[in-house]
Amino acid sequence: RARRVQRFLSQPFHVAEQFTGIPGVLVDIKDTIKGFNMIMDGELDHLPESAFNLKGTIEEAIAAGEKMLAES
Repeated sequence: RARRVQRFLSQPFHVAEQFTGIPGVLVDIKDTIKGFNMIMDGELDHLPESAFNLKGTIEEAIAAGEKMLAES
């Protein structure tokens, strides 16, 4: 779960957009805490760790993870 949290907190920042090519996002602190709690409570253990990397909200990470699972 720690790796999922680490990846989830690597949200795409506006200042890094020129290096990553990924548009930066502004995520409300409530949404970040919600996602953190969902990860720590084990609700998202079924999703691949890579689904959490450089996502904004937890909903984006869930969608990416479900897509990865469907493609495998």
